[in-house]
Amino acid sequence: MGFDTSLGAFNISASGLTAERLRMEVVANNIANASVTRTPEGGPYRRKDVVFETALNPAGPGKHGSNEASGLAGVRTVGVVDDTSELPTKFDPGHPDADSNGFVTMPNVNLPIEMVNLITATRAYEANLKAAQSFVDMNQQALAIVRG
Repeated sequence: MGFDTSLGAFNISASGLTAERLRMEVVANNIANASVTRTPEGGPYRRKDVVFETALNPAGPGKHGSNEASGLAGVRTVGVVDDTSELPTKFDPGHPDADSNGFVTMPNVNLPIEMVNLITATRAYEANLKAAQSFVDMNQQALAIVRG
């Protein structure tokens, strides 16, 4: 196993760390805007989602090493998209954004769902961090053996 091959495992974990950090930031932003009924773009806040895709090795599948053989290089963030689900309404005639019938269009942020998303993103981040730390530990042990 060559040096480039062994670094591939670390790079995959690093890409996962980056992607999950972004997902945690987006979820935190959704929670912070859960009651915003007026945005600069107009209308209530729309919750956001992060879209991931598999990152492939630009050189393509190789002959050695599990990640080279498959051509996988981790995960990549495609973008952050608006959730197009229906915006709920709430009866609040005293609200400044209420319509003529007293209803206010609210953001489509569901706090229990956002909390679950935050927990799963945190767990995925921790798993990638543990994998990266294992990579570092294995390489330190290999160096100790070589130094003898």
